[in-house]
Amino acid sequence: MYGVLPHGLSSVTDLLHLPDESRYELIAGRLVMLDWTPVHQDLCLNLLLAVSEYCPGNLLPSLHVSVAVDRRHEFRPDVLVMRTSCADVSPLPVTEVVLAVEVLASHDRFHDLYDKAKVYAKAGVGSYWVIDPLQERIMLTEYALGSGREHEQVAHTEDLFVTERPWKVSVDLPALTARRNDLLATDAE
Repeated sequence: MYGVLPHGLSSVTDLLHLPDESRYELIAGRLVMLDWTPVHQDLCLNLLLAVSEYCPGNLLPSLHVSVAVDRRHEFRPDVLVMRTSCADVSPLPVTEVVLAVEVLASHDRFHDLYDKAKVYAKAGVGSYWVIDPLQERIMLTEYALGSGREHEQVAHTEDLFVTERPWKVSVDLPALTARRNDLLATDAE
């Protein structure tokens, strides 16, 4: 969902004028208001737990941390892993992000699949995952930073996902699909 920028705001510095409780991202100078459903949040929490399981001690997984990329981009990935040296910094400099994870929502698919991927790659974020819960089965696409400062797809699955980047992580996508389906079925009753 797009918000209206008060007084023509278009830069990260301008965001300081917004209320602290605002949930937003700044993408190419456009303010994007975030609206997460409880099902979306549940998926993010389960991804955070999976990423945390074998996380090295010098890294910290977290949810929805503001990441300052440049003057016209400040993202809030659904899950990220940062260096612990910046655990008390907000917004977090993009150079401290080791892994960014975006869970697609119907209103922001383009930004997560294209805009953010390009900006994260240009900024040097080594690992980027896109989770698509809008399909019949939840899908995960893993991207790794290539030699040309572009993300290259290295995995795409709806089954058990296992990677060694940036450390060993496994995500049981069929279990997450079943949980999502149960939550949505309960919601419909």
